[in-house]
Amino acid sequence: MPKLFRFLSGLAAALVLCTSAAAQTDATLHKIRGFLPDLQFTLEGAGGKTYTQEDFKGKTVLLFFGYASCPDVCPTTMAQLTQVVRELGDAAEKVRILFISVDPHRDTPEVLQAYVDAFEGNAIGLTGTEKQIADVARRYRVAYQIEKPKPNAPEVYDVAHSRGVYFFDEKGRARFLAPDTESVEVLKSGVEQLLKQG
Repeated sequence: MPKLFRFLSGLAAALVLCTSAAAQTDATLHKIRGFLPDLQFTLEGAGGKTYTQEDFKGKTVLLFFGYASCPDVCPTTMAQLTQVVRELGDAAEKVRILFISVDPHRDTPEVLQAYVDAFEGNAIGLTGTEKQIADVARRYRVAYQIEKPKPNAPEVYDVAHSRGVYFFDEKGRARFLAPDTESVEVLKSGVEQLLKQG
């Protein structure tokens, strides 16, 4: 697993270097069309529903990977994306936030949906088998590693994962990649560009 993590981390770094050379929108919102594949996955949501990319045709999708027990990065990113959606007004109905868990052992579909619902945004929590998660992560050059559980507490552990928000247009094409530290204003400007182009 450590070798895989280093390999994927290298790919992620290479992606950032490549996309930084491409044309950029405001600040550090990188254009990634042609660098990453279209939106594609088969994962589980709450209520026993299976979701694929087809469920989001006609929507602008903001995708990021994380886990419900994440202490800092994930809740901060969710709060930012929720704020973006709120500021879109009526156009928010054309946007969906997809939160894909990299912790399939603890994050059941119901746990994930309760987590994203707490932010009151247009968000859907998605999970799957270890293989399904690994396949989607590999597709978008996302690196993650489940740390060793604490002694006598098998349910207590952290998950190291790469960070960033992927933007897909209404046709499911990868368009932008933003650092998770980006401002709400820049994230919103990227969404608005995709909505106008739609």
